[in-house]
Amino acid sequence: MNSLPTIAFALIALSSAVQAVFLLKGGGRQDRASRWLLLAAALLLLATSVARSLAIGFPALTGTFESLVFYAALVCLVVFAYRVQGRLPQLPLVGFGATVVALVLLAVASSPLAPKEALAPVPALKSGWLVLHVSFTFVGEAFFVASFVSALAFLLSRDEEKRLAYDRLTYTAVALGFPVFTAGALVFGAIWAERAWGSWWSWDPKETWGRRRSRAGAGANGRGNWSAFKAVGSIRARLEVQNSRMQRTQRKRKGRKTIQKPG
Repeated sequence: MNSLPTIAFALIALSSAVQAVFLLKGGGRQDRASRWLLLAAALLLLATSVARSLAIGFPALTGTFESLVFYAALVCLVVFAYRVQGRLPQLPLVGFGATVVALVLLAVASSPLAPKEALAPVPALKSGWLVLHVSFTFVGEAFFVASFVSALAFLLSRDEEKRLAYDRLTYTAVALGFPVFTAGALVFGAIWAERAWGSWWSWDPKETWGRRRSRAGAGANGRGNWSAFKAVGSIRARLEVQNSRMQRTQRKRKGRKTIQKPG
């Protein structure tokens, strides 16, 4: 099972390369193979999550490695769904950009910043509310990746017809992702925090950035330049949360090494 993320990474990289070739050719045409490569990669990553969940006896979503793998799988699924649907305009640049984001997520997961040990949360934190909190948050975040890419393309484009198409896609992605993210990050997160810590809100950095992320999503749920700026800027909150998580993981690992050192 350890090889599955590597195979998935190769499939996503190949999908990115194929999409890049068609982008460079121009004409707005999209290939048919890259979307299936993304679906295969997503299934492999989800299989990795399932295998690690069985190993620890709890859904493997809370560690840095597991969260990045799950996040990358969801981004691939969102891109695949976008590529096969027929109601929204097909914009190759958006699919390519989101694919590159999934590739970067897996690259970080394979780095030393993300320890690979499969560790279950402490018994006090094992809760169905935690699973709902994390999974719903990442589903919303996957849609935000699409809105980020399309909003950035909207701001950089000078073609009015393309700008309208990017604007519509940004609005739709935020409209789909915002309620799911809010339910996961704020509602389910608050319920889990109260059950685990006895407090609905403690102004923890993750909670604070989650609230800011939700407010940014609400601000981006519109049309035009201001909403596009909001959609692009809101990605900073996700990066801050992930950076905070990795820093805490590094401190915990250093603490374990210090404890294990002979006197």
